[in-house]
Amino acid sequence: MRYLIAALAGIGLTACQPADQSNSESQASAPAPELTVFTGGTIYTGLGDQTADAVTIDDTGRIVAVSPPGSMDWSEDEVTLIDLGGAVMFPGFVDGHAHLLGIGERELTLNLEGTASIGELVTRIESEVQGRPAGQVVFGRGWIETGWPEARMPSASDLDAVSPDNPVILTRADGHALVANTAALVAAGITDETPDVPGGKIERDADGKATGMLIDNAMGQAYALVSEPTPEDITRAFVVGSSAYAARGWTGVHNMSVNPRDAATMERLDLEGRMPLRLHNAYDREGFEIAANRAHETDTITNRSVKLYMDGALGSRGALLIEPYSDRPNTSGLSLMEPDLLAELMDRAANEDVQLAIHAIGDLANRRILDEYNTGGFPADLRWRIEHTQILHPDDITRVAELGLIASMQPSHAIGDLKFAPDRLGPNRLYGAYAWQTLLDTGAVVLGGSDAPVEIGTPQIEFYAAVARKDLQGFSNEDWYAEEALSREQALSLFTTAPAFGAFMEDELGTIEVGKLADFTVFDRDLMTIPEAEILQAQTVMTVVHGEIVYSAAE
Repeated sequence: MRYLIAALAGIGLTACQPADQSNSESQASAPAPELTVFTGGTIYTGLGDQTADAVTIDDTGRIVAVSPPGSMDWSEDEVTLIDLGGAVMFPGFVDGHAHLLGIGERELTLNLEGTASIGELVTRIESEVQGRPAGQVVFGRGWIETGWPEARMPSASDLDAVSPDNPVILTRADGHALVANTAALVAAGITDETPDVPGGKIERDADGKATGMLIDNAMGQAYALVSEPTPEDITRAFVVGSSAYAARGWTGVHNMSVNPRDAATMERLDLEGRMPLRLHNAYDREGFEIAANRAHETDTITNRSVKLYMDGALGSRGALLIEPYSDRPNTSGLSLMEPDLLAELMDRAANEDVQLAIHAIGDLANRRILDEYNTGGFPADLRWRIEHTQILHPDDITRVAELGLIASMQPSHAIGDLKFAPDRLGPNRLYGAYAWQTLLDTGAVVLGGSDAPVEIGTPQIEFYAAVARKDLQGFSNEDWYAEEALSREQALSLFTTAPAFGAFMEDELGTIEVGKLADFTVFDRDLMTIPEAEILQAQTVMTVVHGEIVYSAAE
């Protein structure tokens, strides 16, 4: 061990160097820290194209040495040696926008992700209903109609034939729309005459009859039929979701729309060693007090943010647009928060040192945030975030950086949405849609995430979407603005340094440097050099959080 410490001091590990003789004598009697070395593969530090031969961490979970290629040798009797076996290590990948409870619930309930048609959806519900007593609610999530041969949303009538007696409630993947069958509509008290609520819409056919599609705030009546999760359900969902995410290679999650009820549960699970992720939580509006007081925090959980909603989603036509939808000129979307309330909550957040994470997809929703931030005279260093920032009017693109707001964006949304966005927006509004490169060019911080369980939620898909700007089969066209794709280094930053900045942790995370926390993601191949299609084939080898291996493919 003495050899290793001396060698580390020789490459600049000042923590192991005596400041004076008295310190040297006291340190000589102190036990040497336990050291672990990761080596045997390519290690990207996240500092440009810099790579390293080895990374040494101490027993506090911090990096104490980063060795350039070919600089040092170790033996297993000197340190705990972790051989990467030729794999490729990166700074820990962080999902900058996901819903951890929903990820766990997706694993534990009826998961409709990947359903390829209305016919398949109906078949799955028919199977699910079999054996259930009449009246028992069937609940599922994850369908999305993009690419379905029927070229439409599902309806109550599609589901009624296979489930006349069981209420069926199926949430679209984006969480901003659901389809309910007639039994569910009746049980929820929704009729053809039920008026729309503010910020919500009951879809109706040409004869004014409710189709079963409920948008945004209109979903509340149907959701009332679904049993509230028990504390045991919530615990199980968090444990399953966080374990699944660690296995995918994520070291952390910026966890959105958190129910304040769950703050103590997450704290307890982390202290029990059952939450193997680093969490930066953004609470629902009712969680202002938790965020202001930084309550229920641990060494891997921070609670300083609140999530607000300006509008809905583009696919369900809930995104708030300046001009009407091209494929439905009678609507411009839904406003879920008016500017005066936004201004009030901005003032409160600034006074209580709370970070705001504000959902905005449509160009009018984004403009309202920019306008209220500017009118309020807020400084550029608050690190408030626009979640999604999907559609920006060209006049507003430079304002994001000028005001100091963070564009929190999800690359996989583009490669899914761009199959229907031309219909929703028309050709003239596609410039400014999913404009990652343009925003970076203006100096904005662009922070990458997945929005799982809306999307699948893997680092490989998000990285691929950012650099390829093609769907998973390699398709794109002129509507997709290929010039908005990112370089490999820019894409890496989206999931490493940008989330660190967005969580006020750039001095602790985001790159592999001496003094920072040891959060690493290891893949079986080099995302920085392999052909873009091969990125999707990469497998997660290891996930390290705070110096602890929380997932290993070898186990």
